[in-house]
Amino acid sequence: MLFPPILRDLVLGLADRGLYTPLWSAGVAAEWLHVTARKGETGAAQALARMQARWPGAEGPPGDPALLDLPDAADRHVLAAAIAAGADILLTQNLRDFPRRALAHHAMRALSPDDFTMDLWLAGNAPVEAEVARVWPGLKGAALRKALKKAGLPRLGRALER
Repeated sequence: MLFPPILRDLVLGLADRGLYTPLWSAGVAAEWLHVTARKGETGAAQALARMQARWPGAEGPPGDPALLDLPDAADRHVLAAAIAAGADILLTQNLRDFPRRALAHHAMRALSPDDFTMDLWLAGNAPVEAEVARVWPGLKGAALRKALKKAGLPRLGRALER
């Protein structure tokens, strides 16, 4: 959830297309709203309201972070919520704080937005390409690659540059 607005728009658009179902907890949402407000980002509260309306059953329980071991103890609540919700992917730009060994025991893996969108594109490129075209209308080739790289999606940008 802690993405720049344009990346958040893409990721939620992919969910709108039925490519995945987002999951979160009240604690994760509260942290996200706090961080975005501190950074001066607008639109986070509206995005959360949209998510709650679109996926009413997706807000799960907080889970129990006490027994979890992560490099940053402040991230334990995120993993606990993902476990409690039954997630198999933890989408984050902060991969180093969610090491493979800590998530493997829970049959979960952490993916960056670039890896996540690439996996979706490789599984079926048309809906991902349609969503990219919606978010970045009119961009093609090198201009699209540059925009996607700026959004933190360099692999997807290379794939779609054509």
